[in-house]
Amino acid sequence: MIEANDQLKANAVTIFKAIGPIGGEAVWEGILPTISAFYGILIQMFWQEHAPPHFHALYGEFEALIDIRTLEVIRGSFPRRALSLVMEWAAQHRNELMEDWKLCETKQSPYKIPPLE
Repeated sequence: MIEANDQLKANAVTIFKAIGPIGGEAVWEGILPTISAFYGILIQMFWQEHAPPHFHALYGEFEALIDIRTLEVIRGSFPRRALSLVMEWAAQHRNELMEDWKLCETKQSPYKIPPLE
């Protein structure tokens, strides 16, 4: 799991390599752009991702997939307070998140989105 720090907040990109299926899903090799970071939370959006439009929120050992349209947790778990911060941020930036999703669908780099202040 990734932990946020000042260096990651500046311009984080996580690189991972697939080693096989995890949890019954195919895992692929690629780059995971971090589009925002605040209060130790990383927000990432993956290229070649599946529907529905969503983003990944990471905080310590926790990860949650959040539907951009409904702001519901699709999968994963998150501490209550950290999740409320993510939801507040996502509500403020829903249009930008959808724009980034469309960019990722066409294998273009998503834009950075300002953090929650």
